[in-house]
Amino acid sequence: MPQTREFLSVKNVEAVYDRVVLALRGVTLQVAKGQIVALLGSNGAGKTTALKAISNLLGTERGEVRSGSIAWKGVAVEEFGPAELARRGLVQVLEGRHCFPQLTIEENLITGALHRKLSRASLKDEIDRIYAWFPRLKERRRAKAGLTSGGEQQMTAIGRALMTAPELVLLDEPSMGLAPIVVGEIYEIIRRLHDESGVSFLIAEQNAHLVLEIADHGYVLENGRVALSGTAAELSGSGVMADLYLGTVAAQPHEPSAVGPNP
Repeated sequence: MPQTREFLSVKNVEAVYDRVVLALRGVTLQVAKGQIVALLGSNGAGKTTALKAISNLLGTERGEVRSGSIAWKGVAVEEFGPAELARRGLVQVLEGRHCFPQLTIEENLITGALHRKLSRASLKDEIDRIYAWFPRLKERRRAKAGLTSGGEQQMTAIGRALMTAPELVLLDEPSMGLAPIVVGEIYEIIRRLHDESGVSFLIAEQNAHLVLEIADHGYVLENGRVALSGTAAELSGSGVMADLYLGTVAAQPHEPSAVGPNP
C-alpha cells in the first residue's frame, strides 16, 4: 500500500525554454511511495518537460524552472544534478530508448550500477535479477544494443535504470514506436516490478487506456496545465478526459505561449 509521507512533490511549477517559451503553467502533482502515477496528455502537452524538470534535466535543452518547487523526499531537486538524483533513488528513462549502441545489452546494464561500486558477485546478482524480469535480455545479452529491436532497447533502458537501485522511476512514453504485443509485454513487466519490488513509477504516456490499467492515480496535462486529475478508476470512466484528448474541452483558460525574460 502507498505510504503517505512526502516522496515526490511538484507544486505550482512554471517552466520555460530559452526564457520565452512557456511549457509548464502552474503544474502541481505528487507521487506517494509505492504508487504508479500516470502523466497523460497529447503530444506537446508538457509531459516530457515535467519529467525533465523533476529529474533536473531541463538545463540540457536550454530550459529552466522559473517558479514553483520540486522536492524529492523533502529536498529541492535543484540542489542536485541528475547523476546525484539517481544515486538518491530518482532516475529517468528518457523517451526514445537511449542506449549505448556500441555496447552489448549486458554492458549497458552494467553502466547503470557503476556508481554503486558493487563487488563482482553482487553485480552478477543484480544482473541476474534484471534478467529474471526481462528474459529476452538474457537471450540477447551479448548483442550490441544498437542492433537489437526497439522493444529490446526499451527493456534495456528500463533495466539499466533499475540497476541504479531506484525508489522512483520516471518513464517517458515507454510505448512509443513499439508493436502492441511488445507494449503489452513491457507494461506487464512494469506491473510486476512494482508489485514484487515496490518501485514507484511516474509514467508519461499518450495511451491513457494502457497506463491507467496499472496506475493508482493520474494527471492529464493540456497546454502545460493540469487539466484533470483523479484515481485511475475515476479517469478511466471520465468522459471529460476523452473530450480533453479530442480538444473539445478546456479545463483551464489558455494564456499566450510566450513570456518575457526574467526581471
